[in-house]
Amino acid sequence: MKNRLCEMFGIDAPIFAFSHCRDVVVEVSKAGGFGVLGMARAHADRLEEDLRWIDAHIGGRPYGVDILMPSKYEDVASHQDIDALPREHVEFVQKLLDDAGIPRLAPEQADAAARELLKGLHLTPRDSLAMLEVCFRHPIKLIVNALGSPPRELVERAHAQGIKVAALAGKLEHAIKHRDVGCDMVIAVGTEAAGHTGNISSMVLWPRVVDAVAPIPVLGGGGVGRGRQVAAALALGCEGVWCGSIWLKTVQSELTPEIRKKLMKAGGDDAVLTKSVTGKQCRTLRNAFTEAWNRPGAPQPLPAPLQNMLWWAHGRTRVERVNAEEFLTYPVGQLVGDMNEETSVRQVVQDMLVELADTKARMDDMLG
Repeated sequence: MKNRLCEMFGIDAPIFAFSHCRDVVVEVSKAGGFGVLGMARAHADRLEEDLRWIDAHIGGRPYGVDILMPSKYEDVASHQDIDALPREHVEFVQKLLDDAGIPRLAPEQADAAARELLKGLHLTPRDSLAMLEVCFRHPIKLIVNALGSPPRELVERAHAQGIKVAALAGKLEHAIKHRDVGCDMVIAVGTEAAGHTGNISSMVLWPRVVDAVAPIPVLGGGGVGRGRQVAAALALGCEGVWCGSIWLKTVQSELTPEIRKKLMKAGGDDAVLTKSVTGKQCRTLRNAFTEAWNRPGAPQPLPAPLQNMLWWAHGRTRVERVNAEEFLTYPVGQLVGDMNEETSVRQVVQDMLVELADTKARMDDMLG
């Protein structure tokens, strides 16, 4: 490909894969793309272990990391005890699961779940920079900030070590801020995407961001999982694509068999936007928990990260212990409606490239 990102990173195809699973990161990079490890759920010791494993298995191919450094957050340090959670919210979740016949956790189990979550929450600049100190000891080639513009000091330090910097944008103004702090590329993520996302569709957002930050290259994210969608991103001016949900259907992904089975049965409208899981607008798989917060009389979700603590300490751990199918969820985009069979990471990459080539040939025939 005559592609700036392929030249920038020495990769074969501008397919950037976000995943919390180190196996997916390695397999995408080995297949010619670029794997990016999400750090939102890891603490420093786990991150060091994962990066060492990646270094040992990736065969010298490039990879990156994805951090959470939002501009607005609650002070995690002030909420080290689950007793800090409002009683109304705790009782709402407990009654919801009680009514569904899901056994309660012992108090010490709930407390341990909350503390385990806190170890993996990096929602202040200080916390995120501490995690990045681990990353700087490894041969990463890219740092992506998922929730806002990275500090200029971070961009300058990364550049001094030969590391590129990018950030996700769901609005035009986000992309412009990323450009102005010196990011090497912008990832324009449409509302179709999994996880924390905005309200503007990829079809509208991508060309708008491309025009605004030119000549900085743009990755198109949100609803990308096949070659025709890659072709659409390239046609709209993007230099490559940012994919997350598609890797969940692979044998290498981190999903449990129960959640993977639920994903395979889901339709596109089962990927819903909700604040009930993290406290921020997040697209996740519809389940009894997300639906309950929409009912009359339900409390308002807490701000991040308190809602996340509530879900982990009094919801997720309790649900997953017994695999209560109606409550199982996972961040996933609207692409979930196309994810109906298991495959491998390498096959996904190959299928994308074959369909991209077929699409180009069809367009060449149409346009003459």
